[in-house]
Amino acid sequence: MHIGKRPFWLTMLFFLVACWQTGFAQVPKDVSWQTLSEGVRDKDARTRAIAVRSLGLVTHDAAAEKQALESLKDPSPEVRISAATSLGLMKSKQSIPSLKEALKDKNLGVILAAASSLRTLGDPSAYLVYYAVLTGERKSGEGLVAEQKKALSDPKKMAQIGFEQGIGFIPFAGIGLSAIKAFTPEDDSPVRAAAAVALAADPDPKTGEALVHAVQDKSWIVRAAALDAIARRNDPVLIPEIMRAINDEKAEVKYMAAAAVYHLSTLSAAKVN
Repeated sequence: MHIGKRPFWLTMLFFLVACWQTGFAQVPKDVSWQTLSEGVRDKDARTRAIAVRSLGLVTHDAAAEKQALESLKDPSPEVRISAATSLGLMKSKQSIPSLKEALKDKNLGVILAAASSLRTLGDPSAYLVYYAVLTGERKSGEGLVAEQKKALSDPKKMAQIGFEQGIGFIPFAGIGLSAIKAFTPEDDSPVRAAAAVALAADPDPKTGEALVHAVQDKSWIVRAAALDAIARRNDPVLIPEIMRAINDEKAEVKYMAAAAVYHLSTLSAAKVN
């Protein structure tokens, strides 16, 4: 028997393949979600952390967001860090209240992960944390990170976070691999440098002052990061405060300062004209 010019057996084969493909399209989603769900609830904290971190790839999905939000209360700090990170990657605006609550966590890594996601989501609460990381103090009158002040100003804890996260805390690419390898478990500068860069978008004048002060930091990477942030604040008023950095003996700082001054001077001239 033939249907048109196509053999009946071939028509049936196409039909069966189409049915198989339709069913198969559903199976991977079910299997993958089951796998993720089991991972999120695994007895091993590291497994839970990996599974929760993977949820960051799943955007605009209520079930995935719910899993991540629940994991913010996990007993393991590693899992809570993954949860806070994933919520930012998901662009989950509804998780902002929960992430703000996570800023009160006793674990510094959780605080930094929550701050990073809040910054991604456009919530200014993140700047309170980054200011404390950079300066070792909290903004006067701001009570949000009061309980975390001790942790945020503890160089050893800060260094541990930076070392564990590795190049993820390097704020810009121009420092070179040799510089990255030079960091040690006792060096908290990568974390403070990342905080400086994150503060670029904070309009608070007090933050501008903190960044200017950081241009004189003992760590060159913090100095360079502060200059990077100052340039991106687009505030020509800060030019006199950073001019001396053009004479910095560290090339990364020297040229970053020159670029920042040039950029801000161009903006100033444009405003005059």
